[in-house]
Amino acid sequence: QVQLMESGGGLVQPGGSLRLSCAASGFTFSSYAMSWYRQYPGKERELVATISSVGGTTTYTDSVKGRFTISRDNAKNTMYLQMNSLKPEDTAVYYCKTVFQWRDYWGQGTLVTVNS
Repeated sequence: QVQLMESGGGLVQPGGSLRLSCAASGFTFSSYAMSWYRQYPGKERELVATISSVGGTTTYTDSVKGRFTISRDNAKNTMYLQMNSLKPEDTAVYYCKTVFQWRDYWGQGTLVTVNS
């Protein structure tokens, strides 16, 4: 079955960097677009970035443009989110997501806390 597992979250000071990973299994990873979302307490999940199946097309929400980079390694069935110049407002639970056979699949999430 489709499984997504995020890792790499943690506590970082403002201005610092983190790299999140999303390991995928149970489907042909290289054939599907992938996304990163984040969720603040009490809020809906919001789209952060997307990447096409072969990685040639990426999109970002305005608040992370120029600071975050989404990428993927199809040989490793893994997607990444490089987060630089982190701000306290980036504090959230980050999730990876794919749509497989018209159904949304999510990982369990990884917490990123930006705090001095």
